[in-house]
Amino acid sequence: MTDKPAVPAHPADPAIPTVDPAQPRTAHTFDGRPYSPGLEGVIAAETELGLVDGANGRLMYRGYRIGDLVAHGTYAAVANLLWTGTWDPRARLAAGRIPSAVMAALRALPRTAKPMDALRTAVSVWGATQVLDWPPTEIQARALTEFSPSALAAFARLRQDLEPIDADPTLDLVSGFLYQLTGERPDKATARALDAYFIVGAEHGLNASTFTARVITSTRSDMASAVAGAIGAMKGPLHGGAPSEVVEQIHKVGSPEHAEKWVRDALARGERLMGFGHRVYRAYDPRAAALRKVVEAMPTKPDWLELAIKVEDVALRVLEEKYPDRPLKTNVEFYAAAVLQGVGLTPDLFPATFALARHAGWTAHVLEQASANRLIRPDARFVGVEERDLPK
Repeated sequence: MTDKPAVPAHPADPAIPTVDPAQPRTAHTFDGRPYSPGLEGVIAAETELGLVDGANGRLMYRGYRIGDLVAHGTYAAVANLLWTGTWDPRARLAAGRIPSAVMAALRALPRTAKPMDALRTAVSVWGATQVLDWPPTEIQARALTEFSPSALAAFARLRQDLEPIDADPTLDLVSGFLYQLTGERPDKATARALDAYFIVGAEHGLNASTFTARVITSTRSDMASAVAGAIGAMKGPLHGGAPSEVVEQIHKVGSPEHAEKWVRDALARGERLMGFGHRVYRAYDPRAAALRKVVEAMPTKPDWLELAIKVEDVALRVLEEKYPDRPLKTNVEFYAAAVLQGVGLTPDLFPATFALARHAGWTAHVLEQASANRLIRPDARFVGVEERDLPK
């Protein structure tokens, strides 16, 4: 259904200030509307998908607690929940086929290209090979979510001068992604840990990349364009997180017995502990809590995971001792780093793997935006030079 032009507000409508058209709009005429840099605190959408309750350390997808979803679900079931609103633990996703045009584009990229750039390129080319009619559909969401892991794995191999591996339809999406990266079928514990990471990364409210996807969708552009734009937004270091910096930090610690001295020395130097504190959460990040439970349940943990657990325990104790009035708790980046490093991914693949996990949420928001669409077009406050004549 085509969007109708906006109907002018009735002059008596108190929700929208009236402006006298006879009066020039100058840098000093702001019509009473507030300005919020970065749109912070502005409600720009209504959603049924994810609730982020930072004050109380809660995250829910369609009302289900993230800890329960990780404990009892799979990424496929969570994606299906976000797309349809129905919980089906039997839902399945598998790695998808790479169209020849996408493979040609990946082969043409320089080996020095960043994985996020390769993924963004692959999604864009994939979109050009598909018939993506309006409105977007769950079928499109599923196809794109299944395609992207194969594309990222293919690029990861090409840059090592290795041939891409065809998707194995008998494997689920996460296991298939690891297989296409390494050529080996992952053990159950490794696949379970990465699947848990995909679940906690699937959705997180109206963050910058999700908002980008909704803005693009609001123009009635296609799903691939929306996700390519979202990847571009997530590529920025202020959004994509810093799990690779957590890896570097833990490598500096070296061993469990050095953890306390390293943490105290780092704080004494005024350094920030990566993986602690969060812009939204004022309590322990529920995503980190869910991932830690999965890590602790692994029958055999790589040494790196054992070290990460020790560093977290020490860091929380020292931070509480040093800053008793500041809620510096573990955030998801800490255990994201632990899981991604633990399953064998290189740090430069971390942001793009995060983007793979977020496909479920991005595409769900695309579907939700399209279901009651209105073009997202905020105003800008003009603060430049007022009207003037050209110099003679």
